[in-house]
Amino acid sequence: MSLLDPIFQLAELGGPVLMILVAVSIGTLALVLNKAWQYQTERVGQNAPIRHALALWDRGDKAGARAALVGLRHFIAPVIESGMALDGRTDAAERLESEAEQRILPLEKGFRILDTVAQLAPLLGLLGTVLGMIEAFQALQEAGSQVDPAALAGGIWVALLTTAAGLAVAMPTSMALSWFEARIDSERALADYALKVLASPGLATESGMAPSAEASPALPAQTPQPHGA
Repeated sequence: MSLLDPIFQLAELGGPVLMILVAVSIGTLALVLNKAWQYQTERVGQNAPIRHALALWDRGDKAGARAALVGLRHFIAPVIESGMALDGRTDAAERLESEAEQRILPLEKGFRILDTVAQLAPLLGLLGTVLGMIEAFQALQEAGSQVDPAALAGGIWVALLTTAAGLAVAMPTSMALSWFEARIDSERALADYALKVLASPGLATESGMAPSAEASPALPAQTPQPHGA
């Protein structure tokens, strides 16, 4: 048995449209795995150390903030380090924004391909079904009064196979694309927040929570008042 036999059987069963969908699914899976590996290596979503460093900077601990960024492999860390080195220079704000966006753009590569696959795979499957139904009804016409219902039913389910294949390719692709886009939206919001904190430290608190005990002024102790005073 040759290695190409399964491919020939698949082509015979579903036609060229099904073969195209199989090739598209393999390419899409490779792209999704590549993006997942890229996000892992760039530390996308692993934002706790970045937020910790920003909180230190926001409280005025600039040395601690710089130390917290040492050795971080997060993709936005070099931009934050550059912003801390500038230490409040407002003339470099636009440059820092551009640098942050340039580091986000590679993480969005491939999104158009995934979106195209999610939209066109069902249509491609529907095309295969229509072509298969045309062939089935042509066979029905040629058979005349000697119609075999089993053969007709077999032709119809084979035709519908391409629609199922198109949906099977489109749905996981759409889910993966939505997850990637959500991650990028979160990273872009983090980059914007980081640049705002670097430009105006002391105006925000870590993760939107109340100021820490170190930054909060101590309240004067209240002495109990005697009854009847």
